[in-house]
Amino acid sequence: MRTLLLSFFLLVTFGASAQSRAAQKILDTEQRRFEAMVRRDTLLLRNLLSDDLFYLHSNALEENKSTHIGAIAIGRIVYKKMFREKATVRRYGRTALVNGVVQVTGLLNGSPFEVRLAYSAVYRKKGRQWRLANWQSTKFQ
Repeated sequence: MRTLLLSFFLLVTFGASAQSRAAQKILDTEQRRFEAMVRRDTLLLRNLLSDDLFYLHSNALEENKSTHIGAIAIGRIVYKKMFREKATVRRYGRTALVNGVVQVTGLLNGSPFEVRLAYSAVYRKKGRQWRLANWQSTKFQ
């Protein structure tokens, strides 16, 4: 009986720990992406975005990988700050769903904006790298 209880305890403890590490890795990838967007680091963004990216902004603007990176590269959209307030991760094998809230300030076509967004993001693992495959956000108070 002791062996069974010890085995159960170890499974729960280390299973939860592994899940926490995996979730943290996904959140770290997301944070790197936010920072790359602010820095306009399009080379890093190319590695953090899935080739089949679907990006839906809170104003209903739809972008794919190349149009999203292009808009950042030419300054059509300039991210000045992206601060994630909270996020939760649910992982399904090599796919992960992130739901969170992020505060964003920047310029869109030269006009300043400041918005708080609720978002859903889908990350897929390719090799050892998590990549954003889908983003959808809405204004959130």
